Amino acid sequence: MEKPNWTTTQEFIFSAFPYSWGDSVICFIPLLFIYAFIIVGNLVIITVVHLNTHLHTPMYFFISALSFLEIWYTTATIPKMLSSLLSEQRSISLNGCLLQMYFFHSTGISEVCLLTAMAFDRYLAICSPLHYPTIMTPKLCAQLTFCCCVCGFITPLPEIAWISTLPFCGSNHLEHIFCDFLPVLRLACTDTQAIIMIQAVDIVHAVEIITAVMLIFMSYIGIVAVILRIRSAEGRRKAFSTCVSHLTVFLLFFGSVALMYLRFSATYSLFWDTAIALAFAVLSPFFNPIIYSLRNKEIKEAIKKHMGQAKVLFFSTTGTNVRHLS
Repeated sequence: MEKPNWTTTQEFIFSAFPYSWGDSVICFIPLLFIYAFIIVGNLVIITVVHLNTHLHTPMYFFISALSFLEIWYTTATIPKMLSSLLSEQRSISLNGCLLQMYFFHSTGISEVCLLTAMAFDRYLAICSPLHYPTIMTPKLCAQLTFCCCVCGFITPLPEIAWISTLPFCGSNHLEHIFCDFLPVLRLACTDTQAIIMIQAVDIVHAVEIITAVMLIFMSYIGIVAVILRIRSAEGRRKAFSTCVSHLTVFLLFFGSVALMYLRFSATYSLFWDTAIALAFAVLSPFFNPIIYSLRNKEIKEAIKKHMGQAKVLFFSTTGTNVRHLS
């Protein structure tokens, strides 16, 4: 039997953005601010952890690694969103779409793995404090982070390879704000193959998310069991405070990710699809630097110290220049 004569689509057009110029500008300004804050906030965390030797611990190593991944995770989608808001065409090439999906999911899965490693780190720190320094060495931290990134960058490859073989024809209007598996698969010409692919992608995402959640959940069961055995209320508070930031980030990120990727046959309206996508692609990375800096006494003190040093240096330099001019 002859194959259908498909005219393959070479680009997609994002159709979830506002149509009017005024609404686009209203969306552009806060999104630009959020993206700038994400980049600056995470760079501040990375710099502060690097410059302060007392922060050279496994917990802060993982926090700085997470901040590094957050920069690339958001850079995979937000700059294209910003350009689409100010552009009339709002298009992306097929290859560009595949690359965006790959880097968005590879950095996202790397973050999932890293959050799991951070839960393991907290478990060891609280449940085995005497053996913790000898187990969680700098070498092991680097190895865990490397494994997280390898897992993250390998896992999406089969899905991207499968999607790249599909023919796309007919409508090229992508009902989303960035390229993602399900919206792209809905535009595939081969209905039966696309349905199988969607089911396969759902299963892969479910396994990834549920595995990470179960590992983190088991870590926190052990942590809570140890904390409850601590006699003093102050001791319990200090032990639990070391986990609050990680637990908050975990719930914020995984909650929105689960809504998007554990839906299976359920469908949402375009509004809710967009809202959920913004939650885990934009809002979760926006809150992470706030959670890890404002709720962390050591990072706050380190930031204040460096700001004070910068202020002293600035005024001393200005004073010297004024004296030379006079």
